[in-house]
Amino acid sequence: MDLLNTLVDKGLRRELPSREEALAVLATSDDELLDVVAAAGKVRREWFGRRVKLNYLVNLKSGLCPEDCSYCSQRLGSKAEILKYTWLKPDEASKAAAAGVAGGAKRVCLVASGRGPTDKDVDRVAKTIDAIKSENEDVEVCACLGLLDDGQAERLRGAGADAYNHNLNTSEATYGDITTTHTYADRVETVKKAHAAGLSACSGLIAGMGESDEDLVDVVYGLRELDPDSVPVNFLIPFEGTPLAKEWNLTPQRCLRILAMTRFVCPDVEVRIAGGREVHLRSMQPLALHIANSIFLGDYLTSEGQAGKADLDMIADAGFEVEGADQVTLPEHRGPDDVAVRRRGAGTDLAPNA
Repeated sequence: MDLLNTLVDKGLRRELPSREEALAVLATSDDELLDVVAAAGKVRREWFGRRVKLNYLVNLKSGLCPEDCSYCSQRLGSKAEILKYTWLKPDEASKAAAAGVAGGAKRVCLVASGRGPTDKDVDRVAKTIDAIKSENEDVEVCACLGLLDDGQAERLRGAGADAYNHNLNTSEATYGDITTTHTYADRVETVKKAHAAGLSACSGLIAGMGESDEDLVDVVYGLRELDPDSVPVNFLIPFEGTPLAKEWNLTPQRCLRILAMTRFVCPDVEVRIAGGREVHLRSMQPLALHIANSIFLGDYLTSEGQAGKADLDMIADAGFEVEGADQVTLPEHRGPDDVAVRRRGAGTDLAPNA
């Protein structure tokens, strides 16, 4: 297909596809699907070889969230029968993280439900980061605590956090349909704060919430503009007891097209297959590894995932290798600059670093 040849060429040059090209990927037929996967695979291998990065989630605080995100089993008013508990102690979180690291995880993702952290919460997470890194000094730690106030990203960076996750989830045009307690712009601002503090930004989407192809392209283009290092692609898990419990809109083929479109638009970033892969990709999970270069190992925040050994076997059987702690995830051109150019303080709208 001329379309796929064009997209491969653009991906190898890190050139942004047109919106029409991105939409065309989502509109390809099942007969063309393996060609789409193969094309996206060429771009994936150019920037990431055959490595698969493993990430491990630790849910520091589960349920009882005051936000009303329709997709979330932890939302305000959720009737989903999930685990609910307050903050794990640092040693408890470190023990949970150690299990993921022992299974091959290179990054530990610390997640807490809520609108955003208080300063006391940031202190608590700082102690947890210290506990984890004292046991596993080479492990990457990503925090995901909600909307950040000024100065909190800097404090997390100072405490040893390597990255911060805050997903855009869906397009700006439809954001108000899934959440009313905060805005798309709020989320964008938090990703920018993480960037400005020197944290590696992680931001992605959720597919399967009833969105259109145009919405999917909009959110992925929004992510490209924010330029995160990691883009998790979640597939909605329709929990009973949430407003989206009946939204079973995805097929394995649809999931592969969404991942491929994301790879073409964000060719040189870590594309991560996140929540819902077992539910929606099912037996086609190995094909997705030809597009994405990162997965979560084991369980998710409130749902169980595939057994860790099954993940490792899947990676090996598909001809890929687990990325080691001594290997750099991102291509060299996406590495940190030797000099950090000032973007805050005098002459800007951002607070000074003081």
